[in-house]
Amino acid sequence: MSVIYLLISISIVVAAAFLYAFIRAVRGGQYDDDYTPSVRMLFDDELLKETNKNQIQITEEKQL
Repeated sequence: MSVIYLLISISIVVAAAFLYAFIRAVRGGQYDDDYTPSVRMLFDDELLKETNKNQIQITEEKQL
């Protein structure tokens, strides 16, 4: 019977440690944005085109 008490106490300590680690990760921003990095490489070309277009417009405005 004492083994059960020992196992229950150890499992509670391990669960508390995992809860602490999870809360620390959430507060640290680990799970803020998990979608964008996975699809960023799919839209890199479009971002480059928009950036180049904006740079061309800024250059044209400076010339005027």
